Amino acid sequence: MSTPLIGLIAHVGKSGAAPLVETLVTALTKKSIHFQIESETAKLIGLESTLTSHDLGASCDLLLVLGGDGTILRVLHNLKDQIKPIFGVNLGALGFLTCISASDCLKAVECISQQNYTLSQRTLLDVTVLREGEVVAQRRGLNDAVISRGELSRLIKLEARIDGALLTQYNADGLIISTPTGSTAYSLSAGGPILTPDSGVFVITPICPHVLTNRSVIVSDRSELEISPCEGQDKVYLTVDGQELVTIKPGDTIRIRKASQDLPLAMLPNVTFSEVLCQKLKWSGSAL
Repeated sequence: MSTPLIGLIAHVGKSGAAPLVETLVTALTKKSIHFQIESETAKLIGLESTLTSHDLGASCDLLLVLGGDGTILRVLHNLKDQIKPIFGVNLGALGFLTCISASDCLKAVECISQQNYTLSQRTLLDVTVLREGEVVAQRRGLNDAVISRGELSRLIKLEARIDGALLTQYNADGLIISTPTGSTAYSLSAGGPILTPDSGVFVITPICPHVLTNRSVIVSDRSELEISPCEGQDKVYLTVDGQELVTIKPGDTIRIRKASQDLPLAMLPNVTFSEVLCQKLKWSGSAL
């Protein structure tokens, strides 16, 4: 059983990143695990590299990402079509996407050495903005697509269709279309349900809806969703996984469907999603 080539990427602005990178590089070397290191990560410990995250995606078998959920999302977006399995080490506060804490970083090396981890296939969103029938923007996301009002304090009106059929018109602060992975992120804060990673659905969650009967709707991930500003609505804004802001003009259509690729996300063996929820959300049994 050959050991995979590892790509090492860290959030260089995180406290404790440099000593953690040093520890992991030493441990990987001792285990004779071949690795490549991203350029900014290399600078943390005085090494030289010209490799980007995208380069590591093209050449490596597994990416060891040090940071929080935001770091993993940024790495995923930088990979573009070079998607590889990601093993996350948590340097953040919550870290639903990371599978191990910084204090257990040597356990990460042991797991990689023995290939003692599982890969959870996470659905990705394919988000396309159409203007007069032409594609003007295309994004891929792990968590969610969010259509919002930007910095202005006003409601926006959005029309939502599922496979061409009208669902409803939302009058709200915005709308979140989330994958199961993203159901524990912004959608959860907005009152959406928690979905298991293998549930095979998307959830549409309005943000502070003006009409109280507007609630989250769960739809099959085989569906194609279309979100458009209602007639007379000024421009609104789209973000995918909280990354680059895309301006949506009147007449535009945001088309959302399941991407052709999944993200293989490393998980520790014999750790269930229920256990992850209990740990991350600090559930400890009955509150009665």
